[in-house]
Amino acid sequence: MDKEKAKAWAKKMWKEWRSTLFLIVFVIIPVKSSLADFNWVPTGSMNPTILEGDFVFVNKAAYGLRVPLTLQRMAQWSGPERGDIIICFSPEDDVRLIKRTVGLPGDLLELRNNQLYINEQPMPQTAIDPNALQDLSETLRDHHIFAVEDLDSCKHPIMITPGVPAKRFFGPVVVPEGQYFVMGDNRDNSRDSRYFRFVPRKNIVGRAVGIAASFNIKDKCQPRLSRFFSNLK
Repeated sequence: MDKEKAKAWAKKMWKEWRSTLFLIVFVIIPVKSSLADFNWVPTGSMNPTILEGDFVFVNKAAYGLRVPLTLQRMAQWSGPERGDIIICFSPEDDVRLIKRTVGLPGDLLELRNNQLYINEQPMPQTAIDPNALQDLSETLRDHHIFAVEDLDSCKHPIMITPGVPAKRFFGPVVVPEGQYFVMGDNRDNSRDSRYFRFVPRKNIVGRAVGIAASFNIKDKCQPRLSRFFSNLK
């Protein structure tokens, strides 16, 4: 191809694709980076609330507005509340995580045999409705213990795995200012603040608010239709 043909081809491609490129660079990328995005979940650390193969909708503007493609914030109007499910970067290795906010700045936090205490008060655990476990495999339902934990009126399920080594005792520790203590709902199978301690506010990307779609990656990616467009709490 000679220079004239190359220039003509490049000009034609630019005319055909410039609107699409503009949309990607100036609309889609900033929106995904700063306002809203989807997060695929490959692990079970948030079982039974979030399952492997869930596509989680993330509100990245829930706590503030970030400069696109950075962790720098242009504005900040709130912080995570106790019980919020957040997307964050691990302070240990910068891996992107999805966890539940358990301890807020200033909280005195302790775990005693998987019983959570916040400011010396036990967080109540009650029996779970079996219907809440319908999307779990029979193996998981039969070999784990489930309960509903109440975090300041945020009631959510937790899962315990008897007979495996796990960090069931922790603390007491005080959560420093500007940092948060996070845990997985799958209490005996989650690498969280019990291991890497606290998550700085700047590492928090946004709040997970719902499940857009769900596919069982352990069974030929069969869709879990009952989880499509469901809320998270």
